[in-house]
Amino acid sequence: MHLVDSLRRLARAAGSIGTSEPLPAREGYALWADTYSPRPHNALMEAEQAIVQPLIVAALPTCALDVGTGTGRYLALLKSAGARSVVGLDMSQAMLRRTARDVPRVCGDACRLPFRDASFDLVCSSLMVGDLLSLGAWVREATRVLAPGGHLIYSDFHPSWAARRWRRTFRDADGRRRELTYFPHQIEEHLTVLEASPLAVRAIREPRIPDRPGPVVAVFHAVKPGIRAWFQRSRSSFDSRRSPDGVE
Repeated sequence: MHLVDSLRRLARAAGSIGTSEPLPAREGYALWADTYSPRPHNALMEAEQAIVQPLIVAALPTCALDVGTGTGRYLALLKSAGARSVVGLDMSQAMLRRTARDVPRVCGDACRLPFRDASFDLVCSSLMVGDLLSLGAWVREATRVLAPGGHLIYSDFHPSWAARRWRRTFRDADGRRRELTYFPHQIEEHLTVLEASPLAVRAIREPRIPDRPGPVVAVFHAVKPGIRAWFQRSRSSFDSRRSPDGVE
């Protein structure tokens, strides 16, 4: 049991979790890292990846950034999609220690990305923005580091979670059930932030899983206007301002 602790009982999660306070993201991921799988490990993540993967492949990335990379679930996928340069960024050192060593990894803040303007032609993020209070700061930073013509592809927990009182829970290495804090964002909030940016929204998807009442994930695809910048990057593409906690 991982990201959603027993999807069969999501509707009853509020009564089954107990009275302990949800953990802040950084603390929670430090406890989760040892048991977090680098592959989709539940139906929700499978549904999310089934939508996101074709969007990434169609974007034809050459230089890609995965924000909130965790244990690196999307890094191999980005490379297989043709990206010659791939970087994974995450707030959690514990998660980054479990990513592949052949991909550059940086410990940093999604709302203060330690990269130069127009550094990537694809920025993606899987189920990370639920850790953020401010969508606006995230979208502004993703837009800044995107080259003209670049793609932003990201997913969030569907806002129906809040209505159904579903929670983000996991088992730590000792088998103890833990709950993570998350910030629900309405579809309208995503749209408001995206429309206030220079980005042009291409698609919004709301995948479902069998026997679940309504969508479980929201996926957003937007493009930065301008001529597509094709480039072959090396490790020197990282900004000298990157976090001193960066992992290599």
